[in-house]
Amino acid sequence: MKIKLEHISKNYGKRNVLKDVSMVTESGSCVGVLGGNGCGKSTLLAILSGTRRATSGRFMYEDRDIFKDKRLRTSLVGYVPQGTPLIEELSARDNLLIFYEKKKLEKELKNGSLELLGINEFINVPVKKMSGGMKKRLMIGCAVANHPKILLLDEPSAALDLICKRRIAGYLEAYKRIGGTIFLATHDEEEIRLCDNCFILKDGGITEYMFDGDVDKLVSRF
Repeated sequence: MKIKLEHISKNYGKRNVLKDVSMVTESGSCVGVLGGNGCGKSTLLAILSGTRRATSGRFMYEDRDIFKDKRLRTSLVGYVPQGTPLIEELSARDNLLIFYEKKKLEKELKNGSLELLGINEFINVPVKKMSGGMKKRLMIGCAVANHPKILLLDEPSAALDLICKRRIAGYLEAYKRIGGTIFLATHDEEEIRLCDNCFILKDGGITEYMFDGDVDKLVSRF
């Protein structure tokens, strides 16, 4: 199954943040969206999620434009932004119950995505008392409640400890194995190694990059 971004542009007045961004990827793959700070990575993922509007372009799945069908987008796309859109006063369980029916929640905690993410370890902890890694795993758990086929992640392991990074990486590998497609905006070397192909955003445009493990060479392209 091919997923295509076609000629996506975003303008803020006379400023062109994204210029004719196009790419094609297959189901079951992880696409790295790389680039320096302010290059447009977060803007691109926000557009794909529907939280921002593109000036032009299409987001194609099975020859259907996700941008034009809100119901399709809601069923297909999960989004984890950099911020923490969780309710601080509620526990992990109560935040999840906003997205899951009770029976489905218990099933996922026992043997599903939430179990893989290790959310059982802090299921009754209020968000305001959670570490950054707990919050990020909870956000991913909320984002995959509808078993989306496309997962958008904006720097998911930034400032997290190694254990949390490994938990998230393990989940993403499992998500790919069942045919999920990931768009991953990242600066993290280990996350880049999860990617099947990488694209660099620079000056609003995008180019494919074959990452060979040489980080210095990669950074020189930003």
